[in-house]
Amino acid sequence: MGQQGLKKDLASRHVQLIAIGGTIGTGLFLGSGKAIQLAGPSIIFAYLIVGIALFFVMRALGELLLSKAGYQSFTDIAQDYLGPRIAFVTGWTYWFCWIMTAMADIIAVGVYVRYWFDIPQWIPAVICLIILLGLNLLTVKLFGELEFWFALIKVITILLLIGIGVIMLVMGSKTDAGMVTMNNLWEHGGLFPNGISGFLLSFQMVVFAYVGVELVGVSAAETANPEKNIPAAINKIPFRILLFYVGALIVLLSINPWTELNAAESPFVKTFSLVGIPLAAGIINFVVLTSAASACNSGMFSTSRILYNLSNNGQASSQLAKLNKNHVPGNALWISTIVVSVGALLSKFIPEQAFGIVTTISAICFIWVWSVILICHIRYKKGRPQLRAKSTFKAPFTPFVNYVVLVMFAVILVIMMVAEETRPALLLTPLWFVLLFTLYSYRRKREQNIKLSA
Repeated sequence: MGQQGLKKDLASRHVQLIAIGGTIGTGLFLGSGKAIQLAGPSIIFAYLIVGIALFFVMRALGELLLSKAGYQSFTDIAQDYLGPRIAFVTGWTYWFCWIMTAMADIIAVGVYVRYWFDIPQWIPAVICLIILLGLNLLTVKLFGELEFWFALIKVITILLLIGIGVIMLVMGSKTDAGMVTMNNLWEHGGLFPNGISGFLLSFQMVVFAYVGVELVGVSAAETANPEKNIPAAINKIPFRILLFYVGALIVLLSINPWTELNAAESPFVKTFSLVGIPLAAGIINFVVLTSAASACNSGMFSTSRILYNLSNNGQASSQLAKLNKNHVPGNALWISTIVVSVGALLSKFIPEQAFGIVTTISAICFIWVWSVILICHIRYKKGRPQLRAKSTFKAPFTPFVNYVVLVMFAVILVIMMVAEETRPALLLTPLWFVLLFTLYSYRRKREQNIKLSA
């Protein structure tokens, strides 16, 4: 069955676009409307702050991945620096993160298709899932190609918006919402119209917008030249944040005063309508459809690789480590797909509440994963100075910046507890961790009993 290992078929352009796809997602296209209503123009600072923090997380991850040739993902790193218990919890939590995200995105695909065709939303959702499964089973190169084109659509859309916005700003254009001017950023209640509280409450959606930024780390095992491609992808993250998030939001809020935007709709749809592009709603609906499909595609890729690594580390069934003839972990891919499809069926009974709960749980679990990366890097720098000395991709300002980002994550969790909308999900999430720690203790005890009886 071709068990030699995962095939290194991701080229430089694949890794670069996977990284871009990981930093442009549903959180920006759909979630930014709600975030803007909470924070007003200060949302720009929220995206910038979280983006900078995650750049430092990625630099830490990049240095760790390149410090040892055997690392295939950050679960291997957690095993090395924090032990098998934390590795077990982190690996399964990362799988859970993407399962939750993929559930939300596959349902979104069905909703978006209904914009054009009046059919039950589960039909296009299932069709999309089957297509993505089939393509992912064939070869990792197809995953790279899918993400390349999905990400390209996102990039073109945002660049088009920014380009048109800059032209309108220079020309002093006028729309139904008023003059297109950067004064709109501060003339409607100031930069912080809802105060610091509104600014802080927006962080949950902002964190979810960056979910997937670490996917370049998951793809490390299947990158043809990790020493070159991973640093190149990570070092371009700040530019992408400034362009795709900060730049896009400045243009959006210059064309549309934040008071004119509706939390229930995409600000991108609203903006394209105002700039006079025909069929704007249909165009953006297609973009968010591909964005949702892209996120689900990334979810299927990452969850299958996480299960593969968990199996190789003895933390999941050995059947999940089996590769098909195309060097793809087929069993792991099938399991993840089945769980996502079951979740989609369940969530259709509470579609409005399900999406909010699922995305909040996903954001909380990603904070765990990112925190583990930072803590591992702290241990790496203190405990293995010889590896640090040889590193050609040193993370800057460490360990100080690691502690700063960890404190920021803790503050965001406190904010989620204070906010009524996110509190239920925050209170539910610890049950997942209790389950994992319990399962690990059970597995460990069972293994010890087997050894004793032998």
